[in-house]
Amino acid sequence: MMMRSFVGVCALLLSPVVGLAAEPVGNPAVVEKMPGLVAFWTFGEKAGEPRASRGTPNKHELIEVGGPIARADGGPYSGYSAEFNGKQYLKIPYAQTRDLNIAGPKAAVSMFAVVRIIDLKQSRTIAGMWSEGKGRDDDSGTRQYAMLMNMPTYGGNRQLVPHISAEGGVTRRADGSAFPWCADYAATRKEVPEEQWCTLAFTYDGAYIRAYINGVLDARPLDPVKDKRNDRYFTSEGPNGKDRGMNPYFHGRGIFQFDPEKHKTTKPDGGSDFTVAARFAVGSMLKEATRGKFGGLAVFNRALSDEEVLKLHESANVAALK
Repeated sequence: MMMRSFVGVCALLLSPVVGLAAEPVGNPAVVEKMPGLVAFWTFGEKAGEPRASRGTPNKHELIEVGGPIARADGGPYSGYSAEFNGKQYLKIPYAQTRDLNIAGPKAAVSMFAVVRIIDLKQSRTIAGMWSEGKGRDDDSGTRQYAMLMNMPTYGGNRQLVPHISAEGGVTRRADGSAFPWCADYAATRKEVPEEQWCTLAFTYDGAYIRAYINGVLDARPLDPVKDKRNDRYFTSEGPNGKDRGMNPYFHGRGIFQFDPEKHKTTKPDGGSDFTVAARFAVGSMLKEATRGKFGGLAVFNRALSDEEVLKLHESANVAALK
């Protein structure tokens, strides 16, 4: 009898414990206490549930598009992450974006994400309010701000390329002439890490866009020929008639603000939703939808400093994520 009891106790001790929540490896309080926080998602919800912001006045519930999005074990702030398969995404409809709708001539914004990206050829979008319209030379887009990846048209091949748009549609030079696309983005020197946890971030202070990989501003000067930015817009329409740079990149014209009356004819599809892991581009939401895991995403209504971005990176403790 005693032997049976002993064996039973050993079996209990060796069996997996059912029902225990995954443990976060990071410190969400650092994000929640950072001034200017508008939204902070930690992706601890089960598949099929709205993902709600924590520590903010608005819940900003992200709803699933394309079916339930799996919850994976392992994440910096909740112990879990959302796992995207390239055929699904999360969104908040434009009418419900509230203080995520950051726009205007003097607007500032920052975004921070903890992600594990798969296949940069496919995976191009982290998050933002960024509806591009139907493709080349189409000016009906309602772009505002977005953290994107791998945009080689103007020197952003496989790099982190945060975008800001003043026009919503295509970029325009000082004389009003148009580019075929939005050309206003910073580009890092390093590539976005693939198949490993990392932090990505950008800031926009009303003048410069800055891009960060793993908490560090990955500075990069402009090389007009190599970077495919030898147009006068890039080389002589920056501060004091000089170039705009690459990272930091000078934008300086504010963030597009959709006006349903003013834009009812030119932008009939309306303002952009806030989306995560996909954006409307070349007439499709899924052509460049992201594959990988998202363990944290935060948006701020101001430009964070270099030191603050580093603090956010350290709060994620990505080295402990497997």
